[in-house]
Amino acid sequence: MSWWRSEGGRLVLELHVQPGAARSEVAGLHGGRLKLRLAARAVEGAANAALIEFLAERLGAAKRDVVIVAGAASRAKRVSVTGARRGPEALAP
Repeated sequence: MSWWRSEGGRLVLELHVQPGAARSEVAGLHGGRLKLRLAARAVEGAANAALIEFLAERLGAAKRDVVIVAGAASRAKRVSVTGARRGPEALAP
């Protein structure tokens, strides 16, 4: 299973997110998911907001087009991105 797929004109990402890191970065693969380290802590939605901002910037999409569809309270997340100007290779480790 790949960590990304194209589904109906949108990009669906399977992610493993580690909040509270020294800096936000792509950290490789973790159990079939793309691992991202985020500088934001998992407090009051800060890590989810940082994730949306990070993905929007890297993929060239508007923040409103990046949606956490599963796992909002978990490290394992499924994210949908519409209108991305760059493909998943912009995130590849």
